[in-house]
Amino acid sequence: MIIRALLASLLLATPALAADPVPDKGDTAWMMVSTLLVLLMILPGLQLFYGGLTRAKNMLSTMTQIGAATCLVMLMWVVFGYSLAFGPDAAGVLKPFIASADRLFLMGITPASTAATFTSGVVIPEFVFVCFQMTFAAITVSIVLGAVVERLKFSAMLVFTLVWLPLVYLPIAHMVWAASGLFFVMGALDFAGGTVVHINAGVAALVAAIMLGKRIGYQRESMAPHALTLTLVGAGLLWVGWFGFNAGSALEANGSAALAMINTFVATAAGGLSWLLTEKLTGHKPSALGLASGIVAGLVAVTPAAGNAGPMGAILLGAVTAPLCYFAVAVLRPKLGYDDSLDAFGIHGVGGIAGAIGTAVVFSPALGGPGPADYDMVAKLGVQLAAVGTTIAWSVAGTAVAITVAKLVTGLRAAPDAEREGLDLAEHGERAWNL
Repeated sequence: MIIRALLASLLLATPALAADPVPDKGDTAWMMVSTLLVLLMILPGLQLFYGGLTRAKNMLSTMTQIGAATCLVMLMWVVFGYSLAFGPDAAGVLKPFIASADRLFLMGITPASTAATFTSGVVIPEFVFVCFQMTFAAITVSIVLGAVVERLKFSAMLVFTLVWLPLVYLPIAHMVWAASGLFFVMGALDFAGGTVVHINAGVAALVAAIMLGKRIGYQRESMAPHALTLTLVGAGLLWVGWFGFNAGSALEANGSAALAMINTFVATAAGGLSWLLTEKLTGHKPSALGLASGIVAGLVAVTPAAGNAGPMGAILLGAVTAPLCYFAVAVLRPKLGYDDSLDAFGIHGVGGIAGAIGTAVVFSPALGGPGPADYDMVAKLGVQLAAVGTTIAWSVAGTAVAITVAKLVTGLRAAPDAEREGLDLAEHGERAWNL
């Protein structure tokens, strides 16, 4: 009895080893749903949004390029993309800019592997995190294509994607979102991809459009959208899918996700109405295209601020950003003469820059944001500007290289006869509409 009592007391005195955290089924389910919502943004959301904006002879080409780019990025992500963006730290000076190759082909990841969230002790299955981030990479490449549709070869799109993803997207994603990344360590705010996705894609779109050249007949012939009804359907699907984009970036089903959700509602609403008001004040009729554009501008603006602002700050971001995007689309592009086919730079690039810089403002608790009581807005603005400036420079340089490689390998641009005929028939042997 004495020995038994001693053993019992020893067991009680020995501290229990902390068990490894186990994913919560609710968080896991939410992140799987969020991942599918982001896929919905691409297929069919962005496909319909962009497809309706093109001329009828290029609708299938536009939708096919987006679909094929998405498929290619997904395979690249599994082979090397996830490893280089979010894998174990690289050695030495590379650590702030890129991860290691230890997770090529997702080596070492099992159904039992977990990924950390923003809450200590809370994790999600790593395969879910891999899939979630994979959809972000896919939509970023797809956004770029909006600037070059109706004249870019299908083969050139594939080569561009193969070069641009590792050269541009992966380093930026690592710098902003990985725990050892340069801008993450500096404290840059990008809740769901204002810098990583929208500035990155928007700037790349501008560079690609300039290097590719204008469409035949640009500013001389009508190039009006052929199916604004489909564009509006696409805008609606983008808005719905964006809740996975923004609220999903909390990585948990919690209050931060709820904040991102309400902000995604109200910033988008403010952006849509603000664009319509801007049209009216500039002497135009409030248009369906304007509504769709304003909705997307509001979504882009709130992306970096989704969990970094209060609802009133989100409304302010959407209301201010939409007119800036309108100016880029209606004034800047015609004045400078570059042919950004579907205004990828005007909405995603300009909207992303405005949103990223504005996040430093609306993060302030004085404006209802979640920043600390001693929040230093000036210092945070400096960090945001550094992240924005670096992303712009990186995207310009990397995109120029990717376009050059694509040109050397494929010739880049469709032949004049193919462009006049339309890429649906010339590149794919099909028509969008057989009436």
